Amino acid sequence: MRRKADLYLAEWKANPRKLPLVVKGARQIGKTETILHFARLSYENIVYINFVVDEKFRIITKDGYEPQNIIKNITLVDSSKKFIPHKTLIIFDELQEYPEIATSLKFFKTESLYDVICSGSLLGISYSRIQSNSVGYKTDYEMSSLDFEEFLWAKGYNGAPSEMLEKMKAASPFSELELKIYSSLFRDFCITGGMPAIVSSYIQKGTFEGVLEMQRQLILNYKEDAKKYAEGLDKTRIIHVLDHIPVQLAKKNKKFQISKVARGARFKDYWGCIEWLKEAGIVNVCYCMNFPELPLKGNYDASKYKLYFFDTGLLVANLDEDAQNDLRVNENLGVYKGALYENIIAESLRKQEYELYYYKKEDSTLEEDFFVRAKNYLIPVEVKATNGTAKSLRTLLQNDHYADIKYGIKFIQGNNGYSNSIFTFPYFCSFLLKRYLQDFTPPASC
Repeated sequence: MRRKADLYLAEWKANPRKLPLVVKGARQIGKTETILHFARLSYENIVYINFVVDEKFRIITKDGYEPQNIIKNITLVDSSKKFIPHKTLIIFDELQEYPEIATSLKFFKTESLYDVICSGSLLGISYSRIQSNSVGYKTDYEMSSLDFEEFLWAKGYNGAPSEMLEKMKAASPFSELELKIYSSLFRDFCITGGMPAIVSSYIQKGTFEGVLEMQRQLILNYKEDAKKYAEGLDKTRIIHVLDHIPVQLAKKNKKFQISKVARGARFKDYWGCIEWLKEAGIVNVCYCMNFPELPLKGNYDASKYKLYFFDTGLLVANLDEDAQNDLRVNENLGVYKGALYENIIAESLRKQEYELYYYKKEDSTLEEDFFVRAKNYLIPVEVKATNGTAKSLRTLLQNDHYADIKYGIKFIQGNNGYSNSIFTFPYFCSFLLKRYLQDFTPPASC
C-alpha cells in the first residue's frame, strides 16, 4: 500500500547530507514492509538484518563499532551478504532487540560509504538506550498506522483528499453523494483501524471478516510486549491501565482516573506505566490546560489527562461483540458514541503531529475537547457525536476573557458550514486539519 513514508524515504535518500535514519513506531504498523519496498526500488544492493529472526547477528559489534569491523562480522555470519560502496543500503531491523548497533551510526555517517536505516518498535526503556547512543548522528522518523488519507489511497480514491481540502477552504458543502460515500468510507476506516495487515485483509475480501480477531490478537501482542520490554515497571499495572481506557472513556467525565484502575491505586505508582504506554506508541495522552491561552506547551497540568488508543480500530475491538456493527450503522453505541468519536479525532490530530490538549474549568460545565494553534490564534476543536449545540465552544468565543480564541472548529456527522465564528466539518475531514490551518484565513463571507 502507498504510504506517506514512501515520500519521506525518497527525500531522505536524495539529501546529500543525510544521516543514518531510524524509523520507529508501534509494532505492526508497516515499518519493515515500507522500508523494504523503498529499498528494492532505490538501491542496487540491500543488506537486511533482523535482530529477532537472526539472533546470530547480535554479536556483530564485538570487535568495535567501526563499519569495517561490523561488515567483517556480518560476512563471517553470512558470507552471501555483499557490500558495494555507495550502492548499498544496510537495514538493521528490530533495533529494540540489539540497541548496541545504534552506537555504530556515528561511524557509518563519518565513513559515508553505505546508507543505513534502522527500524524498531517504540518500546520505552529499550529505545532510550538507542537515543543516548547516537545523538547528533542520526535522523528519527516516526511512522504511525494508516491515516484516513492512506486508507483512501488504498481504496483508489487518490484525488479525494485535495478535493476535500478545497471544499474546507471555501466553506463549501459536500454534495449528498459525496457526503454519503466519504462518511461510509470513514466508518469503515474507524472499524478496521489503520493497521496495514487488517486494512489489506478488508480490501482484499471486501468484508470485515476476520477483522475483529486480528485486532484482538494485536491487543494480546501489545500486552505480551509489556511483559517482555517494560523493564523496572509493574507489568500487571500496565495491562490494567490499557484495559481501563475504554471504560473510562465511556464516562461523561473522560479524565483518566488512576483510582478507578485498582483499589488503592495511586498516581505516583502508575505514572511510569502510562509513560511507558505513551513511549511505546500504544496510547495518546491528552493533557488538561491550566488556562485556554497561548502558548500550548508548558501550559498544562501533567496530573490531569485523558488516554486514547493510538488506533481507533483497537478501541472498537475492546468493546462488546456487536460494537463494530453498531459503529457501521451508527446505532446502539450509547455512552460509547462520544468516546469513539473523540478517540477518532485524537488519533487524527496525533497523526498530524499535534500534541493533545483539552480544557475543563473547575466547578463549571465549560469543557473543550481539543486545542490547536493556527498562526496567532488558539483554536478550540469540539467533537460532537450528534449535531447538537456547542455550548462550551460558544462560551470560549463570546467571552473576552479568552483573548487568544477568535474562531472554533466543530467536527460532526454532517456537512461543511460556518456560523458565528465556528467552522463545521464532517469527521472524515479531520485528517486535513493541519493543511487547512497552515494558511488559515477566514473566508471573505466570514
